[in-house]
Amino acid sequence: MPALPAGRLAELDAFLIELNAASAQVILPLFRADHGLEDKGGVRGFDPVTAADKGAEAALRELIAARYPEHGVIGEEYGEDRPDAEFVWVLDPVDGTRAFIAGLPLWTTLIGLRHQGRPVLGSIGQPYLDEVYIGHAGGSRLVARGQATPLKVRPCPKLTDAVIATTDPEACFDGAELGAWTQVRAAARLARLGCDAYAYAMVAMGKMDMVIEAGLKSWDIESAIPLIEGAGGLVTNWRGQPVGQNGGQIAIAGDRACLEEALVALKRSAK
Repeated sequence: MPALPAGRLAELDAFLIELNAASAQVILPLFRADHGLEDKGGVRGFDPVTAADKGAEAALRELIAARYPEHGVIGEEYGEDRPDAEFVWVLDPVDGTRAFIAGLPLWTTLIGLRHQGRPVLGSIGQPYLDEVYIGHAGGSRLVARGQATPLKVRPCPKLTDAVIATTDPEACFDGAELGAWTQVRAAARLARLGCDAYAYAMVAMGKMDMVIEAGLKSWDIESAIPLIEGAGGLVTNWRGQPVGQNGGQIAIAGDRACLEEALVALKRSAK
């Protein structure tokens, strides 16, 4: 598949920064304030959604429709609109809603762009910290406090030296998956929990080495793929294969050798 022309990619990259700013305007006044909490329920029990989730996604959809009316949109709160379009934006305005309602600045805004079905541009934004991690085939960078800094994963060929993360092992993994995670965690140097997609950004930044998740939706992961790959890392499923459009079991790593060690355990529970 041919790459996007540099000029078009730069145009879409600039628009992605605009989208992050627009979502922040909706979300930040509700953080650590009255955020209109609701429970969507579902198979995992408590499934929170706030006015920030809904309001930010509505604002993003409005901006996309005004600027690129031919583009499609897939979002967590309002579903699909032309998901087979040449360009499709994939939105999760508040990933980590549990962190958001707990007042913890580990929630993020995830915005990805597919071109002809393939993720080509993505960002992980944390507006309370004034951070936007953004990436594509041309590279990844952190935009923070008016400065842009290139992002690069760090070498970590041994799992025993790795800093790894997952969101919530007991809530997100079934029995076999939890066993695989426990095995990987036992081998790693350090594990952190509850960081949601902010941990993905830390892999791109070279501060963490691996994130292991399961049960993800497309809007949970697609924005991270161009970011991690642009920083020199990898995103695969638990079989070590490319991630499809439906999320599922995900492994994010900065070093292929470290990933291969973890996949020895993960493949046993791959779906």
